[in-house]
Amino acid sequence: MPDRVMVAMLKPIINHRSQAFTQLYNGIKEKCQKVFLTKSDIIVFTSSGSGGVEAAITNIVRPGDKVLVTVFGEFGQRAAEQVEAAGGKAVVAEAPLGDAPRIDKIRSLAEDNKDIKAIFVVYNETSTGVTFRWLKDLGKLASDLGAFYIVDAISILGGDELPVDELGVDICIAASQKCLAAPPGLAIVSVSERVKEYLESNPPPPRHYFNMPRYFKYAERGETPFTPALPLFYALDEALNMILEEGLENRIRRHKICAEAFYRAFSAINLKHTAKEDVRSNTVLTFKYPPAIEDGKFRKLLDEKFDVLVAGGFGDFKGKVFRIGCMGEVNTSHVLTTVTAVSAALNQLGYQNSTAAAVDEALKVLSQLN
Repeated sequence: MPDRVMVAMLKPIINHRSQAFTQLYNGIKEKCQKVFLTKSDIIVFTSSGSGGVEAAITNIVRPGDKVLVTVFGEFGQRAAEQVEAAGGKAVVAEAPLGDAPRIDKIRSLAEDNKDIKAIFVVYNETSTGVTFRWLKDLGKLASDLGAFYIVDAISILGGDELPVDELGVDICIAASQKCLAAPPGLAIVSVSERVKEYLESNPPPPRHYFNMPRYFKYAERGETPFTPALPLFYALDEALNMILEEGLENRIRRHKICAEAFYRAFSAINLKHTAKEDVRSNTVLTFKYPPAIEDGKFRKLLDEKFDVLVAGGFGDFKGKVFRIGCMGEVNTSHVLTTVTAVSAALNQLGYQNSTAAAVDEALKVLSQLN
């Protein structure tokens, strides 16, 4: 996370019912529209990204409603469970871990369930390092069905292409702590006019904190209905400033180049990524452990000896993979430090490989950033 973003949280606490907060909040929403590439309204929830997902589902889904959900990892599965918990029926389009459901399979499901009310897709499945690469086709399918189109972009918005309005996305969910490079604790949600009109004529079931119409009402005067995490709003505002200063296209290009550098470097030392080539992520990169490498020992060594933190797997991938966040401020220094550390740690644990070869491959790709 950039120092500028961290320092922004030191600004004085202000009254969240003041004109100063109204100016801050309206500015954040305008900047978010530029990053989301949308003219839709923006809601900022003081919650994790999962709160934004819950808000999207509980405001749209009524008992008996069918929602087509793509499930190719932990977060798609959670969304399907939330649909069911809201009284809806999840029509699940599944794929094996490491892949994403293909659009033909999803269309086939839709043909058998023409009364689908919404389509929910996890754009970037954080648990498996897989990105769903057919958002445009899925948006066309949602339009043909007259269904709402909901995209969980928590771990990818700001790091890969996502033109919300162009794709016809009705609700897009992001979070402060991923590619936006702000601290955790805020969910940012764009909501189309179509959804707003639906909610006005079909109020959601009794909800208090995540009631979207309540947020729209307060937004008319530049406020949130509940006390916001003010320091996080300052941090998000500065993070958005930095994105717009860099330029969204430049930022996305940087993420892609850094991701390719990781993939090429680890391929040079025969580490296999878990995602199929055409769906691998540019923001969450997942690699299989070589034989005899223990997850706990490897990540502990990286952390304590090399000051590099990577995530382990969970669910069916627990103990089998490690995950690298290629997000936010990620640059040449981060990539080379991580590549060197991973290679060296593997050598210390008995998996012999050439650190020089890995670094050389990374440098070939990273030269595009200069």
